[in-house]
Amino acid sequence: MGFARIVMVALVAASIVSMASAIAGTATYYSPIVPSSCYEFEDRGTMVAAANPALFNNRAACGDRYTVQCTGPTNQGVPQPCRNGPITVTIVDLCPGCAADQIDLSEQAFNQIADPAAGRIRIEYNRV
Repeated sequence: MGFARIVMVALVAASIVSMASAIAGTATYYSPIVPSSCYEFEDRGTMVAAANPALFNNRAACGDRYTVQCTGPTNQGVPQPCRNGPITVTIVDLCPGCAADQIDLSEQAFNQIADPAAGRIRIEYNRV
């Protein structure tokens, strides 16, 4: 009984810390291009993303993994774009046109958390 309570408290504390450290932003999607800025012609799978210039930090973010959760729409075109839970993506490229709070997800990653018809969604993300 005592062990179960300790585990429950640890899970609740981890959730609170995770929520507190999440970064609010937006996500769009793209078709990953080979070669990528980080890995040239090496295939890194489909759960990948391109980072905004500040996050990318001259390739320092290459290989970093982020948990991304859809939190809502950015426009009225698709009022409820979110679906499923959070995903984890690996940074493989630079998105030079992205805003400071934006991540450009692969089309496959975006499709797992939101309706692609939305084009742009509100997200929370944090480094794993």
